[in-house]
Amino acid sequence: MPSRDPIAEPWGTRTPYGPGDPWPARVDLHLAEGVEPDQVDRWVRSASLLHSNGDAMDIAVKDGRIVGVRGRAEDRVNRGRLDPKDLYGWQAGHSPDRLTRPLVRRGGELVETDWDTAMDLVVERSRGLLDERGPSALGFYTSGQLFLEEYHTLAALCHGAIGTNHLDGNTRLCTATAAAALKESFGCDGQPGSYADIDHADVIALYGHNMAETQAVLWTRVLDRLAGPNPPRLLCVDPRPTPVAREAALHLAPRPGTNVALMNAILHELIRTDRVDHAYVEAHTVGYGELVRLTADYPPERAAEICDLPAQGIREAAALLGGAERLLSTVLQGFYQSNQATAAAVQVNNVHLLRGMLGRPGAGVLQMNGQPTAENTRECGADGDMTGFRNWNNDRHVADLAAAWNLDPARIPHYAPPTHAMQIMRYAEKGSIRFLWVSATNPAVSLPELRRIREVLAHRDLFLVVQDVFMTETAELADVVLPAATWGEKTGTFTNSDRTVHLSEKAVEPPGQARPDLDIFLDYARRMGFRDRDGRPFPQWHDPASAFEAWKRAGAGRPCDYSGLTYDLLRDAGGIQWPCDADRPEGTERLYADGRFWASPEECESYGRDLVTGAPLEEAEYRAANPGGLAMIKAAEYVAPHEEPSGEYPFTLITGRTLYHFHTRTKTARAPELQRAAPEVWVEVSASDAREAGIAEGDPVEVRSARGAVVARARVSGIRPGVLFVPFHYGYWDTGAPDAGGAGGRAANELSATDWDPVSKQPLYKTAAARLRALGPGDGRPSPAPTTTASAPVGAEVARTRGEPDTRETYPGGGTR
Repeated sequence: MPSRDPIAEPWGTRTPYGPGDPWPARVDLHLAEGVEPDQVDRWVRSASLLHSNGDAMDIAVKDGRIVGVRGRAEDRVNRGRLDPKDLYGWQAGHSPDRLTRPLVRRGGELVETDWDTAMDLVVERSRGLLDERGPSALGFYTSGQLFLEEYHTLAALCHGAIGTNHLDGNTRLCTATAAAALKESFGCDGQPGSYADIDHADVIALYGHNMAETQAVLWTRVLDRLAGPNPPRLLCVDPRPTPVAREAALHLAPRPGTNVALMNAILHELIRTDRVDHAYVEAHTVGYGELVRLTADYPPERAAEICDLPAQGIREAAALLGGAERLLSTVLQGFYQSNQATAAAVQVNNVHLLRGMLGRPGAGVLQMNGQPTAENTRECGADGDMTGFRNWNNDRHVADLAAAWNLDPARIPHYAPPTHAMQIMRYAEKGSIRFLWVSATNPAVSLPELRRIREVLAHRDLFLVVQDVFMTETAELADVVLPAATWGEKTGTFTNSDRTVHLSEKAVEPPGQARPDLDIFLDYARRMGFRDRDGRPFPQWHDPASAFEAWKRAGAGRPCDYSGLTYDLLRDAGGIQWPCDADRPEGTERLYADGRFWASPEECESYGRDLVTGAPLEEAEYRAANPGGLAMIKAAEYVAPHEEPSGEYPFTLITGRTLYHFHTRTKTARAPELQRAAPEVWVEVSASDAREAGIAEGDPVEVRSARGAVVARARVSGIRPGVLFVPFHYGYWDTGAPDAGGAGGRAANELSATDWDPVSKQPLYKTAAARLRALGPGDGRPSPAPTTTASAPVGAEVARTRGEPDTRETYPGGGTR
């Protein structure tokens, strides 16, 4: 049967289509060796858990084990397509090093124990600290990979039962700016656009968004439009020559950290050439006058000097955006993890408000997520937001949530903004947080300035609980390790970047004594004896279905309304976009089609912040500026990064992802095909910088910042001169790294700074100053970086990254090609 190699051809075969046509189906299938489709015992519904696209799939089960996956042709998100992580990532569940029993630290070593012993320790420390120091001694740090039901439970435990303000998720690292930018522009979180806008757009702008690697199936949709009649034109803003850049009509590669200056110049040109929908601006927005005033100081020539770009390129970008009839924009980490993150993302929203490009097919903005369930973290209030997109500064919202949970409003902390992840770590460092529960994430690799983070997590006065699937670098530092079930071993819902909700059902039993995260959180609540105002056990739910119903009650009437959804409906219909309620029983494809926003002072999720300083606005200020609840056009001056290249550290270091791995490789490193595609860390350097340093493809190099060093092989790529790129996926010691004459780290975050955006509090991973040093000639081997993606080599013969041609693509009518 014909097949393809998903490693060498990650986006598969083209199915061209034209504007306004439906995206043709193409079903991708991968099964374990020796298993044929007719030998599968049953297929179980789920969706992807190793990126944020939400690809719908069925899990193949044979003899009680997961043996593969296939895409679901009828689903609105992927129409049957799967990316390499979808196709191979399920194999991690079979890894022999799964955590299967709880562990506790005895005599400095982690030893196996039973659940009662482990949970008794957790509860004993929790109660002791609550009695001695109060709720603020307890902190919780979670993930973007759990289910909605689990996040809602965790938020209820932390904010409702315990009363701590110290709850955040690693979504702070990937999607906090998306939420902040949407609040600043529209008064509330929630993506305005839809993936289906790709089917209609005539211009697609991607800002710091390497869609080809972070959302490969969505990029497949773009490629199919490009291959069809009347294709869209693409604008790519990225310092690397990504696959997106290679397909773009215009590629701008600004100096990292200068995005606000670039966006101000684009807005300047839109206003100067009168590419403004004045009727829309007048009817639906406030703030246009201030934008006109501020951007007058950013002609293309000024921005060109700041961004190190040709002024003509900026004019061409503005002309492309200004000439669009249906403009879709997407934003991701290149803006979110960089200097002035929220200010830059808000300027993308401003382009759409000026052009009236919202709420209709092909006209939308997607402030993208980095993780599969990041949207749920935000909706449920497990990341510093308040459950149901409520406003922490609005007493009526607090009372409304308390009623949904049947608690006294005074139990829900709202005396100060919720504590963001970096501040949680600082409190742990200073000793005010003495208990930290980390679930489904690995901060010992993913947070900035890792030497400091390791010291914080290992501090003898911090009681660290880690709940995970494998023994991660963070779990190695824990006092208690709780073995968790993973995808396919539990039931729950999760929501992707365009608000599409999927149900993931339990396919197999978890190994050993591993438990679903929901069960672990509810067990903790019962052991702690939490009660609601009527004396009933709190939370009042007991399994995924009852937790989902509780969430529906908590979110009813809010923008993220799930009240029309049921597990049975999701089983029958597949992915459905919220809001879904009695008035919109089939979901809602686009927000703000009627020009109404969740921005009134009574409804808004936030009163906003100053985009430069991050200072919160008071309710009275918000009411005075926006009494009618309109969309807000917010201007921002450009401010240079805190850390810029210098004589000692002449390069700008940026970190990021590769197509074949997810986060800290906890799962993808255990999928053989994915690990072979990108086995070790690498450093990308431009050809001109490599020549000047005497570096050739594959040579061992050291990258050093003021905080640490990484040793790896060089990939001479098309990255802009003066910029280095290191993928962040790899743990902090690399036994396979080139010899540096001493210990060499491989974690990119050894180099990154403890610095964050003033509005979203998202760490800045893309503006560290660094230097590059050759460590001698290589052994003739090239860098381990993939050749198929943004890390493609230039000027050297490097064998193409390949896997095995074992994945079938089937087409309508049952054929393959």
